[in-house]
Amino acid sequence: MSQLGSSRAQALAERLKINSATTLDLRNTTIGGNEALALAEALKTNSTLTTLDLGNNKIGDVGALALAEALKANSTLTTLSLAGNSIKDNGVLALTETLKTNSTLTNLNLRYNSIESNGALALCEALKTSSTLTNLNLGQNSNEGNGALALAEALKTNSTLTTLTLFSNKIGDVGALALAEALKTSSTLTNLHLEHNSIEGNGARALAEALKTNSTLTTLELTGNKIGDVGALALAEALKISSTLTNLNLGQNSIEGNGALALAEALKTNSTLTTLTLFGNKIGDVGALALAEALKTSSTLTNLHLGHNSIEGNGALALAEALKTNSTLTTLVLSGNKTGDVGALALAEALKTNSTLTTLEMVNTSIWYQGLLAFSEAFKTNSTLATLGLRDNTIKDTVFKAFSEARKTNSILTTLELQRTLFGENEVQALAEAIKADSTLTTLDLGYNSIEDNGALVIAEALKTNSALSNLSLAGNSITYNGALALAESLKTNPSLTTLDLQNNSIGDNGSQALFEALKTNSTLTTLDLWGNLIESNRVLTLSEALKINSTLNTLYLQNNSIRANGALAISDGLKTNSALTTLDLWGNSIGDNGALVLSEALKINSTLTTLDLPQNRIGDDGALALSEALKTNSTLTVLNLWRNSIGDSGALALSGALRTNTTLATLDLGYNLIGDIGALVMAEALEMNSSLATLNLVGNSIGYNETRSLLQVSQDVRFIV
Repeated sequence: MSQLGSSRAQALAERLKINSATTLDLRNTTIGGNEALALAEALKTNSTLTTLDLGNNKIGDVGALALAEALKANSTLTTLSLAGNSIKDNGVLALTETLKTNSTLTNLNLRYNSIESNGALALCEALKTSSTLTNLNLGQNSNEGNGALALAEALKTNSTLTTLTLFSNKIGDVGALALAEALKTSSTLTNLHLEHNSIEGNGARALAEALKTNSTLTTLELTGNKIGDVGALALAEALKISSTLTNLNLGQNSIEGNGALALAEALKTNSTLTTLTLFGNKIGDVGALALAEALKTSSTLTNLHLGHNSIEGNGALALAEALKTNSTLTTLVLSGNKTGDVGALALAEALKTNSTLTTLEMVNTSIWYQGLLAFSEAFKTNSTLATLGLRDNTIKDTVFKAFSEARKTNSILTTLELQRTLFGENEVQALAEAIKADSTLTTLDLGYNSIEDNGALVIAEALKTNSALSNLSLAGNSITYNGALALAESLKTNPSLTTLDLQNNSIGDNGSQALFEALKTNSTLTTLDLWGNLIESNRVLTLSEALKINSTLNTLYLQNNSIRANGALAISDGLKTNSALTTLDLWGNSIGDNGALVLSEALKINSTLTTLDLPQNRIGDDGALALSEALKTNSTLTVLNLWRNSIGDSGALALSGALRTNTTLATLDLGYNLIGDIGALVMAEALEMNSSLATLNLVGNSIGYNETRSLLQVSQDVRFIV
């Protein structure tokens, strides 16, 4: 959503008093404490709004206090998100008092605030008496063991909470033990998120004991802890008894073969678990063999994630055998293992008879010729697989023709990932033939192969008749003018493509001119990526003309070309009338001060652009002055990136002047410029009057300690990077 200024927020609040809307999404709109006060007043009388999302704003304790007061009178709001709002203990204390009497709020999101011990303790007290709250998110709030202890006490008596999210805190084993005790008596909690909490074996054992008697928990998230085999063994024992858990995530927990063996044994008798995630462990072939045996008898598991587990051919062979008889698994992820052609052959053979698997991810699994040939044979008979991930494997030579021929008869596959597969001209010709009349494939990733111009030509020809493909990546394929020309011609008639990624090719001026010409008639493309394509200023005039006409393109990436000031002039001319583009990236184009000057003129008129990226463009103080003048009148730009330019104190002074009146800019990146203490001080003074900026990056400048401190003391709402 675009930025919402103070006056507009207050006007919206007035309308809310009589409006009948049920959902209001104000995320990322730089609302501060004053705007929250106005919204709170409206909530006191509004009788229809049920969902209010104020995530990633700057309401702070002032706004939280006002909203808490409003909730005492409001009788309709059920969902309130205050994530990322710099709310501290005082704001939470006010909200907790409200929870004791409010009878409608069911969902409260306080993720990524600054809640410490006092706020957490107060919140826990409120939970003991709250009779409506079902979902509480306290992720990323620096709660440690004591906070978890207090929450655990509250859970013992609370009878409504069903979902508790505590990811990325530091509750450790102390907190896990306390929560485990609470689970023994809790009769409502169904989802518990404890990812990245430094929980080890003892904490996992306590949770496992609780699962043996708990009769409500369905989801337990423990990703990124350190439970090891000790914790896995304990949880496996619990799974033999538990009759409610359906989703168990144990990714990145240092689990090895013994832990996987225990979990596999549990799966043989467990009748409720549908999703088991073990990515980023070290179960190896030993663990894979054990889990494969379990799959032969398991009648409930639908999703198994075994990515990055040191599984090789034997492990894949065993899993393939299991797929021949298993009738429930729909998703199998084996990416980042070394299953090779041996594993691919076996899995492909299994696909011929398996009738349930819809997604198979085998990214970076050392598949070669024989493996691909085997998959092509499986395509001829398989009628269920919709997504096949083969990225970062080695696919070459005419064996791909067989794959493509089989693709002609397969009408299920929607996503095919072939990035970095050493894909060449012969392979792309075969694939292009297959997709000419394809009516199901929507996403095709051929990035960083070697298809070159001849490959681009045949892909372009296929696009003229294909009406299903919406996302195509040809990044890093040594495509030059001829390939770009062919693709441009196809864009004039293709009715479906929305994203075209051509980054890191060599299409040059002539190729880019052809593509820009196509934009004049194309009405579907929304994203075009031309990063690193040797484009100079000569042909950007065509882009300017296209921008004046095109009404669909909203994202244009032109990083690391040679647009320079003349090119910036042409683009700015197009921006003055364009009403579709929201993101323009000109990173590394040497536009200089003159380029910044002409772009600033466009910003004074343009009313749609929200993100402008200008890093590494040799912009100095004069360019900063021009952009600052534009910011005084522009009311749509929310992100301005000026990283690694040559802006000094004079430029900072000019930009600080704009910040005093601008009410929409949320992010200003001035990292690695030439700003010193004087520039930092004027920025600090300007921020005392600014009500919208959420992030200011000044890292890599020559700012002294005292000036850095004065910046940080201006407002607790702004996120400084210094």
